[in-house]
Amino acid sequence: MGEQPVRVLACGDVEGRLNALFNRVQTIQKKTGQFDLLLCVGEFFGTTPEAEAEWQQYKTGAKKVPIHTYILGAASQETVKNFPGADGCELAENITYLGRRGVFTGVSGLQIAYVSGREALQEPAPAHCFTAKDLSALVAPLTSSSKFRGVDILLTSQWPRGVWHYANNPEVNTKFCGSSSVANLADKLKPRYHFAALEGAHYERLPYRNHVVLQENAQHVSRFIALATVNNPAKKKYLYAFNIIPMKTMDPSELVKQPQDVTENPYRRSTKDKTDTLKTGFSTAEEEGEEQPSQFFFDLSKKQGGGHRGRGRKRHPDGDGRGRDQQHDGDGHHQGQPKQPRRHPQPTGPCWFCLASPQVEKHLVISIGTHCYLALAKGGLTPHHMLILPIGHYQSVVDLSSEVVEEMEKYKSALKSFYRSKGERCVLFERNYRSQHLQLQVVPVPLDRCATEDIKEAFMVQAQEQQMELMEIPEHTELKQIAPPGTPYFYVELDSGEKLFYRIQKHFPLQFGREVLASEAVLNIPTRADWKECKQSREEEEESCKQLRDDFQPYDFAWDD
Repeated sequence: MGEQPVRVLACGDVEGRLNALFNRVQTIQKKTGQFDLLLCVGEFFGTTPEAEAEWQQYKTGAKKVPIHTYILGAASQETVKNFPGADGCELAENITYLGRRGVFTGVSGLQIAYVSGREALQEPAPAHCFTAKDLSALVAPLTSSSKFRGVDILLTSQWPRGVWHYANNPEVNTKFCGSSSVANLADKLKPRYHFAALEGAHYERLPYRNHVVLQENAQHVSRFIALATVNNPAKKKYLYAFNIIPMKTMDPSELVKQPQDVTENPYRRSTKDKTDTLKTGFSTAEEEGEEQPSQFFFDLSKKQGGGHRGRGRKRHPDGDGRGRDQQHDGDGHHQGQPKQPRRHPQPTGPCWFCLASPQVEKHLVISIGTHCYLALAKGGLTPHHMLILPIGHYQSVVDLSSEVVEEMEKYKSALKSFYRSKGERCVLFERNYRSQHLQLQVVPVPLDRCATEDIKEAFMVQAQEQQMELMEIPEHTELKQIAPPGTPYFYVELDSGEKLFYRIQKHFPLQFGREVLASEAVLNIPTRADWKECKQSREEEEESCKQLRDDFQPYDFAWDD
């Protein structure tokens, strides 16, 4: 096989919606070519008469399954009847039940470990549950070999408990989510990809390490991805596509490459970490869900290259050593204390965007609030291209305290109303990469130029051309749930409320946001993609600003205060 990547699709709970799933797969394959296999975690079968009728069509061959599909067993008593027993078998053409637990090695050498169902709370275990015996029977033969480095893929229906530690927060109730046996299994099997479902949520955790830095040899990282239910009304992601070269054919130095946003291993928290979380006599399993959100950011001091957990200071990722007290960072004040009037954070060196700094070009300022201000963009794409900036020195949206975020939202809606009065919709974008002060760019696009869909498409297409995967973020997800402070990223917000996000890996075209908006598909002013080409004289800037200040005044809440 050599270094041929295997093209894999993974899917969350299908719950009997087979037509919806296979139609979607067919559409994807038409666009991007054939995938080698589809792996389904969670509950595959449904319990409704419609689900039963759909299944019969595939079972009898009246409908064809467009891809080799591998599924896990029942995760509830109601669906047990669809599986002949604990051993894997073919249920219909192209649909294979893997079995209760085991390892499946594909033709390519891809090694997939799997465990069906939920953790049993009593013996004898019901048919839709697994026991500790099942897990040791799976782990022992694999880990006993001295050559064992991990498996390529792990499929479980349940989430591993505590997978969110040191990382972005999932949209689930972490108090009750997941199984500690699955966490233990993932820790031992070191999968490069681990998929799970059952929670109705989509969650892509930052990759985590499988070795202790400076104490053990580097190993590959693991990625945990939870997928939502097929065709869920909230349109959360339920299908995940990726290419993977089997571990056994990979160059070891390639395999252990560490991505920029890698975190500590969530399953190996030192006992000190655990006692820090809660000073109570709870068992680990219970306490693991109890972590407070403020603690969650506190944990990050571990991986920011800053000192030890608990010191509350962190080095800034740009290495400028701005130690800020993290607990104030997260929420602006300690719980239970009266709010102190806060000073704006100050930069350590010259900054072009701090309002208090001598470098700032004051003549470009349109409006000043309590925590944020509005300025005309220098060399703007259009005459009304503006920036929303924090008055204090913040690197990115995810570093902001709650009152700054609140005021930023007020500026966003004031600008939206202002542009609407001019027959324009606005696109917001932020690049947290090679920038030292947060600039939220706000660019108006005339309604008659193109639809929001076209703008979204333009971003997606140009990102693909540059081999970047822009992800869509669920509507009510905040950026800081996905990108802990210090993560370089590019972010777009459309007037429909849709948000696109890209975690910057190595290089990123600095003018990307402008290039997309200047392109033919959107504003069709390709020569204005670079701001340096659009500079105006100081007099022109002052004139434009004065005009814009007067125009914007009726929408400017800062005037009323």
